[in-house]
Amino acid sequence: MRSFWGLMRAYWFSDRWKEAWTLTLIIALLTALSSKSGVWFAEASGELVNSIAFFHDAANTTPLRSLLTNAGILVLLVVLKDAGFTGIRTLVSTTLHRKWRGWLDSRFNEALLDPNHTHFHAQHGSSGSAAPDNIDQRIQESIKDMTGGAIGLAMGVLAVATSLYFVGQKLLENSAEVRGLEFLGSYGSAVLAFLAVATYVPLNTWIAVKLGKLLERLNVRMQQAEGSYRGELTTFLRRSFHVAASRGEDVQRTMHSQRYVDIDRTWARLNIVNTSYNSFELIYNFIGARIVAYGPGLVPFIHNGFDLKGYITGSEMVNSLISQCSWFIHVMPAIAALRANSQRVTELANAIENVQHPQEFYRQTGLSDFRYASQNPVFGLTIQKLELAHQGEDASPFLSAANLRFRRGEWTFLKGESGCGKTSLIKAINGLWPYGRGTIVFPESVRSFYAAQEVKLQQVSLKQLACLPGSEHDHSDTQVASALHRAGLGDFIEHMADESREGKIWDQVLSGGQKQKLVVARILLQQPGLLFLDEATGALDPAGKIAFHQAIKDNCPDVTVISVMHEAVPPRSLSGAEFYHSVVSITDGVATKKPLVPSLPRELTTILAQPTPVEDKWLRFSRRLKQR
Repeated sequence: MRSFWGLMRAYWFSDRWKEAWTLTLIIALLTALSSKSGVWFAEASGELVNSIAFFHDAANTTPLRSLLTNAGILVLLVVLKDAGFTGIRTLVSTTLHRKWRGWLDSRFNEALLDPNHTHFHAQHGSSGSAAPDNIDQRIQESIKDMTGGAIGLAMGVLAVATSLYFVGQKLLENSAEVRGLEFLGSYGSAVLAFLAVATYVPLNTWIAVKLGKLLERLNVRMQQAEGSYRGELTTFLRRSFHVAASRGEDVQRTMHSQRYVDIDRTWARLNIVNTSYNSFELIYNFIGARIVAYGPGLVPFIHNGFDLKGYITGSEMVNSLISQCSWFIHVMPAIAALRANSQRVTELANAIENVQHPQEFYRQTGLSDFRYASQNPVFGLTIQKLELAHQGEDASPFLSAANLRFRRGEWTFLKGESGCGKTSLIKAINGLWPYGRGTIVFPESVRSFYAAQEVKLQQVSLKQLACLPGSEHDHSDTQVASALHRAGLGDFIEHMADESREGKIWDQVLSGGQKQKLVVARILLQQPGLLFLDEATGALDPAGKIAFHQAIKDNCPDVTVISVMHEAVPPRSLSGAEFYHSVVSITDGVATKKPLVPSLPRELTTILAQPTPVEDKWLRFSRRLKQR
């Protein structure tokens, strides 16, 4: 699906090929019937005009009945064609549209949400191309419009082919000799009709193509502008509180105005081109239907080669032929939109494909040589010769760690100034940092859990949220209720099956602190062996932070914890005992690990190091026993 035609045919050669081809064949049959009915319509129109022309003729003994009969047949043919063949074809084609779009949507979602974290990597550009903008718009709007446009295009091409066959066949049957073209015999009028169509339609199609390319470029630009504006609105609504707290409405309003200016300018140009195209199409339709269609048959009609009925019938068929062959002109704006949408979708498909091997992808724009391995769980997590850098071939490392080892059950606190690379180190361990090198060896068969600093909740039930990243079916209601209770969210247990409460989704119901308590509930349910806390307690008060750590300590006894917090000193339990065993300090871009020792005055440390009188007596007694 990385090229236009590959994208177009993928569905028809997928595991859903029976569904795709069945709907396609039904559409083809109905299109052929619709084209054939166009011939019937032309013949019925000729009969009706003839009954009107000879209404007062003495030889016409039943003028009113003939008129009404021909008019009734014409109406029935219109109903059969428009409400029958065309109407049913519309229903089938929209069904195909729905099925095709659903299949493509599922394919792109599967590709983006794979274990490779493609959705994350795809948002980074390479040296050859920029990252795809507005991925959400490409999946939602571009795929929908592209599939609908492609089906319409295919039906139009098929209609042209079937019309050429049926109408052309009828024109040849009804053709007459033309004075001056006697060498063509009885095919004279048909040849004139075909020449008129072959001259008029291609010339105007060339004009339509030129205008269509301009429309395509403007459509792409319009989609980019609309996507950027919508993206900014979405981001603004997510950070609405911060905008209000900082009184940043004026700045936000300026940003919205800047985004909308691009939409307005592109829209103005698009309106001018669309108006020009509409005017061109109206003039084209009038000349085609009233002059080109009736011109070829006029010569044989004047010389009595045709009667009025034959002239009208032939002209209506030429008009039908022009109309069908002009389909490309009529839908050029839609084709321009189709090409624009397909370009957006194929760009996304290429971006997805390019990041299937993330390190190879990142090597195009910098150093990326991370190696991941596993070892016996007894040895815990090991980091060797790690260097983290930013994009660029010559970028210098901003953080290095020669050798870090985290034992099973060990709790480690990451310490350093803001911006020193604490979060980057955790991202690199989890394969989410693009540039740098080093070796990370994980404990084998140990589940890891990454609790990030920003807690964003999906629009699902509270139980589903608590069970993330697993399924709600992985844990019973009792287990989830117990986890919520131990995490301090017991008040919400009776609502855990609901996706909302009082009309609000959980992301709006829960406070920042409650969201971080929900993280505790998830940890208790998942029972990870390796836990990364990236400022996961930032929204909690001191008592909440202690409860957060205590819940993990009591319920996950063997978990290895690596934590980033704003505090210079990690929290302790209510009894004063340390939660953490070691600290990784990042100073001047170098990460070093050492045991976490309480910071006490030297005199007090010396006193505590000396034995008490009772301990001293027992020590002397032990030595005498050993000497004996």
